[in-house]
Amino acid sequence: MTATPEPLRPAPHEDPNADLGFGSVVARQSRRLLNRDGTFNVRREGLSFVQSLSAYHYFLTISWSRFLFWIGSFYVVINSLFACAYVACGADALTGFRPDEPVQLRFVDAFFFSVHTLATIGYGSIAPHNLPANVIVTVEALVGLIGFSFVAGIVFARFARPVARIIFSSRAVIAPYRGGRAFMFRVINQRASEIVDLQAKVLFARRRPDGKGTANREFLPLKLERDSVVLFPLSWTIVHPIDRDSPLFGMAQDDLEGCDGEFLVLFNGFDETFNQTVHTRSSYKMNEILWGARFRTMFNPIEDDGIVSVDVGKLDEVEPATL
Repeated sequence: MTATPEPLRPAPHEDPNADLGFGSVVARQSRRLLNRDGTFNVRREGLSFVQSLSAYHYFLTISWSRFLFWIGSFYVVINSLFACAYVACGADALTGFRPDEPVQLRFVDAFFFSVHTLATIGYGSIAPHNLPANVIVTVEALVGLIGFSFVAGIVFARFARPVARIIFSSRAVIAPYRGGRAFMFRVINQRASEIVDLQAKVLFARRRPDGKGTANREFLPLKLERDSVVLFPLSWTIVHPIDRDSPLFGMAQDDLEGCDGEFLVLFNGFDETFNQTVHTRSSYKMNEILWGARFRTMFNPIEDDGIVSVDVGKLDEVEPATL
């Protein structure tokens, strides 16, 4: 049994500036390198707000619900600002204004006039009446053209951007396999599209103490029973046999926990719908691995027409198994 390592610290003689990137410093200090959703546990600091701002990338990668929330919020805010500008132009700014009308009602009329102008609807029931209002209409028309072009470009890019929707089993298992044992997890394609030439890579990251109070992390590639499939229509169980050539050979559960092990998973395939390469990644920590368990079958009984089907809801189902 390997004892839980003490808090790690840089060796006294080691210069942290000598690290050349994703190497000793990050690997040694980070408790988890890769989250389940594929994001990395790193943060870049020291950049100014303008340098770190990437609106296009942000709106391209956030969820649809958050994207629609931001677009709706911007739409309301921009129309509200232009409505305030119309009201500030005076009681004769728009033909719909009345001299004895409260400011609140003028704002409502100006807001809906702004909506008509920004979207180039132009019902004609309200029109600009003085020079400042016409100047604001000119500016708002330009803002509307640029804004809707930006939104249309983002929406098109979001639809056109290929994203692999591969679902990983919530747990990996150490299961019996051909008289021994193996590390396994399961994946399935969430999309109706087909991914061809799907390739899998699994790295085992562990800490190795150097006898000086520090422990550098090493990355060991794991040999898979099958590291690629030409077609991926159903589920795929990734299997790493734990034989004498495996870095996991002879290690018990406490040993893996003691070395702070992490299994890094990377997939690379070709989406035939988009005709582009897609990627996805995830990882499993020790508390996400079940020992002495195996996956239950996902296959449904074959129908009379010979169609083979799987039940995606059974992706995470396991049963006890003797190692």
